[in-house]
Amino acid sequence: MKAKILPAIVLAIIFTGSGCAYVNIKTPFDIDINRTDLGTKKGIATAYSLLWLVSWGDAGYAAAARNGDITVLKHADQEMQQILLGLYTRWRVVVYGD
Repeated sequence: MKAKILPAIVLAIIFTGSGCAYVNIKTPFDIDINRTDLGTKKGIATAYSLLWLVSWGDAGYAAAARNGDITVLKHADQEMQQILLGLYTRWRVVVYGD
């Protein structure tokens, strides 16, 4: 029994410690963050993937701008959340502007 439990514990530690169990990343699409003017509106577009087989949604800039009623893009951020090596993945684009 101990021979089966030990490898499971080791794998759980490796997955958790290496970011394979859960990943949540947020990055800006701008290099001059200290001088960024965000604007007055915010739009979000999201896409999902499940079991590496099915994906749906539109996480593009145009969809995010349309969702926020934005005509002039000033800044954008990207977010990615992944669980268990990508069994569930969510991509999100957040745009700011007027």
